[in-house]
Amino acid sequence: MRTIVHLSDLHFGRVDSSLVDPLIQSVREIGPDLVAISGDLTQRARTAQFLEARRFLDALPKPQIVVPGNHDVPLYNPLARFFRPLVKYRRYIGENIEPFYADEQIAVVGVNTARSLTIKNGRVNRRQLDRIRERLCDYPGAVIKIVVTHHPFDLPEGFREGDLVGRARMAMEALASCGVDMFLAGHLHVSHSGHTGERYRIAGYKALVISAGTALSVRTRKEKNAFNVLRIEHPKVVLERCTWESENARFVPSAAEYFERRADGWMRMKDDAAGPCRRS
Repeated sequence: MRTIVHLSDLHFGRVDSSLVDPLIQSVREIGPDLVAISGDLTQRARTAQFLEARRFLDALPKPQIVVPGNHDVPLYNPLARFFRPLVKYRRYIGENIEPFYADEQIAVVGVNTARSLTIKNGRVNRRQLDRIRERLCDYPGAVIKIVVTHHPFDLPEGFREGDLVGRARMAMEALASCGVDMFLAGHLHVSHSGHTGERYRIAGYKALVISAGTALSVRTRKEKNAFNVLRIEHPKVVLERCTWESENARFVPSAAEYFERRADGWMRMKDDAAGPCRRS
């Protein structure tokens, strides 16, 4: 079994500081095999914010897959935005904006969807899809293949189509033949799970699409701060949500969802009460 902690939308520069240490403690107690962070580490891509994010990452277990979000591109500095959009991200977070991790059970690739020409939205391009395919396609079916982006490939109710990552359909068609199992994202500050069969309708293919809420930001959009824990053992995945409980100043389990890969792709099996937010 592999355990992945999925965090998103940290937004250092606009965080609830009382959550930082409890979040670090919770992740350490879980003891994940991998930490995946799907973008928006900062609020406005400022040096002090990146330094805070760097200290936070240094306190978390390794290895880590970290990708930028649209807030990690400068907003109010046009020269930096258009000519050096991720220079501070590369300096303080990591030079590699599309990292990769693999072992005997999982293969995980991060993809940068942040763009200079948009304020909020993001997209993928064909070169990125080619790189994903080069990294993932040769792995056998027993290895769970995962793509991490900031902008999502699916949406909960109440969001508009423009909130999807740009060129999502092109990407899904390219990656379906590669057998990608799971897409992890953030951006919306809302927890969500589903499968690609409902939106993309590609014959014989259904991948899991999972979004994390914001782990630390004060911009919670009517949902408590939360993060995801994925427990993966082919052909099954358990998704646990760990939600902030202000009364006891800790992250606690709120729900668990169970998925299994069948002949035509991934299907939800049941929802249940989650176990403790620590390693099983």
